[in-house]
Amino acid sequence: MKKRPYRATAVNDIDEQALINALANQEATVGIDVAKEDFVAALKNAEGVVVKTIKWKHPAQSRTFIGLLSKLKQKAAVKLQAALEPTGTYGLALQHLLLSAEVPVFQVSPKHVHDMMEIYDGVPSSHDGKSAAVIATLHQDSKSHRWIPHSDQRRELRARIKQMDLQREHFQRMVNQLEALLAMYWPELPHLLDLDSVTLLALLAKFGSPQEVARQAVEAEDLMRRKGRSLLKAEKKASVLESARTTTGVVPLEVEVEALKWLAVEMQRTASMLKEARETVEALCKDEPFEQLSEVVGKVTSAVLVAVVGDPRDFPSASHFVKAIGLNLRINQSGKKKGQLTITKRGSGTVRQYLFLAALRWVQRDTVAKAWYEKKVVRDGGLKMKAVVALMRKLAKALFWVARGEAFDSEKLFNTKRLFKGQQCWTATLAK
Repeated sequence: MKKRPYRATAVNDIDEQALINALANQEATVGIDVAKEDFVAALKNAEGVVVKTIKWKHPAQSRTFIGLLSKLKQKAAVKLQAALEPTGTYGLALQHLLLSAEVPVFQVSPKHVHDMMEIYDGVPSSHDGKSAAVIATLHQDSKSHRWIPHSDQRRELRARIKQMDLQREHFQRMVNQLEALLAMYWPELPHLLDLDSVTLLALLAKFGSPQEVARQAVEAEDLMRRKGRSLLKAEKKASVLESARTTTGVVPLEVEVEALKWLAVEMQRTASMLKEARETVEALCKDEPFEQLSEVVGKVTSAVLVAVVGDPRDFPSASHFVKAIGLNLRINQSGKKKGQLTITKRGSGTVRQYLFLAALRWVQRDTVAKAWYEKKVVRDGGLKMKAVVALMRKLAKALFWVARGEAFDSEKLFNTKRLFKGQQCWTATLAK
């Protein structure tokens, strides 16, 4: 191997004519290592030889790099293909420029790049120039797939989901802050009303402290009646007023009361925005496969699945869909030693979070899933999380077929005869 094989040349210092002569009338691959600012590309000819390694600053010099590729296509008739890793959003601007220059863009798995590092040159080192060369090699070995930009509909859905998640995370942070403050000023209240309840937030936004609630008991009771309506019983309202009069909490200063009021008002505003964002996401889920999926996991979860992972109908098999979610199993075995099966957790953690909640809802409303879950927990020594993850895998496989028009049926996912063995009529159990 030649000395310093990965040395990169700045894009402004490239000898364009020498590069044109080296690649004239050939097929070439440009493997690109994407970063926040320092990008590196390895140009490989059809024989797999790195002709040039190029570095540039993104975004300042990205158009210069694209211009160089365009000259290779026009003056040297080079058939170019580009390969990148899916590094979040950092490579999307360059992808856009490449497609604008009519250079096909392909995606290479970061895991494949990591595993290939030592195989490539026998050295377990990792740096930008080598990564770019490895990416180009993997593409030439057909270890890549075409990177097609998301449709406008999918981009809009992803943006709406992001807005919804930001509001939800902001609201949850404030719930945590409110819990800490009430533990000091009014520790009895969270045991009577949920921290995110409309009634609790309305009380704090208007009165700010238990002392003020006790002083204006009539107004406070009227407020609870209007906000809680028929769901808030008279006994609960009386308990709230009694706790305000007899609280063991610290009496807040005036400025602390104002801070508590501000927090409650901000939580009300965020809750309203969260509701609006959720309704917007649900309104976008009218076409296929949203209708089929939403009947099983709800509109928001189906929106997250399609927006982040993709349409289940675009995957060749259920196992490919499960793998894209990161729920495929990883085996850890060596000789007689057998480790526990675990999921790979590749892909979006947000998708798995929503699917986790969907699996919990499934257990609550489906008799077959509940029976299987309870037996799985006993069989695994009380490991509830392991049972929920197993249900997530089954649910993901079911959604693959539901998107294709199949009716969701829990009996197809479990061995019901074995599950209800010993019962006179397991169908009677299902009807309960």
